[in-house]
Amino acid sequence: MHDLLSAFTPIWVLTAAGYAVGRSGLLGEQAEAVLGRFVFHVAMPAALFMMVSGARLSSFANQTMIAFGAGTVAVCALGFLAAGRFFGRKTADRAISGMASGYVNSANLGIPVAVQVLGDASFVAQVILFQVLLVSPVILTLLDTGTDRGSARWRPVLRRMTTMPVRNPIIMASVLGLLVSATGLRVPAAIGRPCELLGAAAVPTALITLGLSLHGRRDRPEATEAPGSRGELALVVVLKNVVQPLAALAVALLLGLPEHQVMAVVLCSALPTAQNAFLYAREYGLGTALARNSVVASTVVSMATLSLAAWALGPPG
Repeated sequence: MHDLLSAFTPIWVLTAAGYAVGRSGLLGEQAEAVLGRFVFHVAMPAALFMMVSGARLSSFANQTMIAFGAGTVAVCALGFLAAGRFFGRKTADRAISGMASGYVNSANLGIPVAVQVLGDASFVAQVILFQVLLVSPVILTLLDTGTDRGSARWRPVLRRMTTMPVRNPIIMASVLGLLVSATGLRVPAAIGRPCELLGAAAVPTALITLGLSLHGRRDRPEATEAPGSRGELALVVVLKNVVQPLAALAVALLLGLPEHQVMAVVLCSALPTAQNAFLYAREYGLGTALARNSVVASTVVSMATLSLAAWALGPPG
């Protein structure tokens, strides 16, 4: 039990180191953006490609995604409905609330957690594909219909949605890894070794970047908050950090999943809100305070909920 919880120590230490580096200004004002792009476009795709290509295709044919997907859809729907019912948000803002409630940080934080606690991050690739290929198009559709972009821009939106897998290096790496796995090919050493080296940099750099973002957001001017914004933020954090993992746990138990798969589903569901929510809100000209604050708050709370989930579902001893 103690060993399982101590697996989170590198996550805490590296995140704290990133925060300290950001506070000192050692790497300059653009450090978060540069390191974030390096992780997203270079290191993380390499890590995912090697993980997925080395996994058996049969490992993707299980019920774990049903449990994760059910929890995600339920919580996103709750966040969407609550934003309209209790806080009077319009469609686009409700979409952001729903996304902040259930769209997990699967890339930057999911892989470090999976590697440290589960010893395998192959399930994270499925989560990433599910979110980007299924959840994101729904969110983007709601955002587009709920803003003045409307039908006048339906063609660019459709083109952006259909070309998303090609333009997203995380998705492309996962798909290429699936193709390699499905065909039974072996990655040549001339390609595999550089990918392994780049992939090894993904986890620590992602955590340093996360720490930088936690400090950097403190210095950015906050958007004007509407009445009830704190209550909405509290609701979003509860949905994200408490309700989503519990919903996934309930479905996983109903499906009779093995203990290791139950832990994978719950841990991934307990991950904090992804920064995509903030990026989408900014892209569509919406208020960004809720999305930005939910990323920070859910990340801080997740340190406790992830540890609790690992302790409760881990092997005794």
